[in-house]
Amino acid sequence: MRYFFHIAYHGTNYSGWQKHPGVLNVQEVLETALGKLLKSTVNINGCGRTDAQVHAAQFFFHADIEQDLDDEFFFRLNKILPDDIAVFEIIPMQGLPHARFDAVQRSYDYFIHTYKDPFLSNFSSLYLGPQLNLDSMKAAVALLPLYNDYRGFCKMPDRQESTICNVSSAGLFINNSGDKIRFQISSNRFLSKMVRIIIGRLLEIGEGKMSVDEFEHYLSAKETPKIIIPAYPQGLYLSKVTYPYLDLPPATTFTTMLQHDVDCDWVAV
Repeated sequence: MRYFFHIAYHGTNYSGWQKHPGVLNVQEVLETALGKLLKSTVNINGCGRTDAQVHAAQFFFHADIEQDLDDEFFFRLNKILPDDIAVFEIIPMQGLPHARFDAVQRSYDYFIHTYKDPFLSNFSSLYLGPQLNLDSMKAAVALLPLYNDYRGFCKMPDRQESTICNVSSAGLFINNSGDKIRFQISSNRFLSKMVRIIIGRLLEIGEGKMSVDEFEHYLSAKETPKIIIPAYPQGLYLSKVTYPYLDLPPATTFTTMLQHDVDCDWVAV
């Protein structure tokens, strides 16, 4: 039986989703936990990859398991997993759907706060620079769905099978007090560090270090800049993954609070 696992994780302690020798990663932690409970080797396939210290408010992986996974198994799995990984649902699937290849849309949120707050440091990216020109940043964000080749926003594009990403929406939001910023983007796929590279460029635009025309040049010319500095990872969340046959709201309440702010809703810039 193929099962889809609906999970979330706080990525601060991990070197990303994907299994790599010698580093702590989410995939290996889950495979180890499943192996202990099932007393056999379990290989899992995730819906994508997240970089080191990046979070996932919604993530799916699939595994082929002969046993029936009941409520007791669900409880035992969550009990042995660390506090920064949670399983919300274990869903039996018909046929052999694929958690990665069948996903038709992924959405990311990136959160920025412009004042020091020790309780936000692992959940949002701190920016203490000059006041940002949000109108210019908005103009750049509006360009993103108009292009589909993101070679200029990938550190090592030649390692990719393709740099085509069909961005369906992108938006910039601010809270009422003007001290928190949220960037949201949805696409069928994303390149390595692509969202963080976009954020880095948007901050340069906001600071007046890059023009909107220069930003568009990297979208249209399909050139890889000599210097690419991604934004910090801790403000980035994989927030939604959608399948033709599975469209679930994220189950974690914390990121829902971030997306709606504690005191008010986000307002589009």
